[in-house]
Amino acid sequence: MNANAVLDICLQALIVGAKLSAPVLVTALVVGLAVSLVQSITQLQEATLSFVPKAVAVAIALVVCGHWMITEMVSFTHELFARIPGLLGGV
Repeated sequence: MNANAVLDICLQALIVGAKLSAPVLVTALVVGLAVSLVQSITQLQEATLSFVPKAVAVAIALVVCGHWMITEMVSFTHELFARIPGLLGGV
């Protein structure tokens, strides 16, 4: 196994990690922005008002995107296991 193979695996792992975290992070960002906009308009500064909608939205995003996330992770893991013989010099 050479340095290029290690870098390729690390790059693919970072890309998969970014793809898997994107739905949750974007959902939290959009809901947080909307809630903070409502809070600044109404001048209602309550901590639970900003936390509860984000938690609910992130839970919904995980339910909606969970199957896709697991499928992506399983396919990445299968791809890594399939590359093991080539990385060890067997094939």
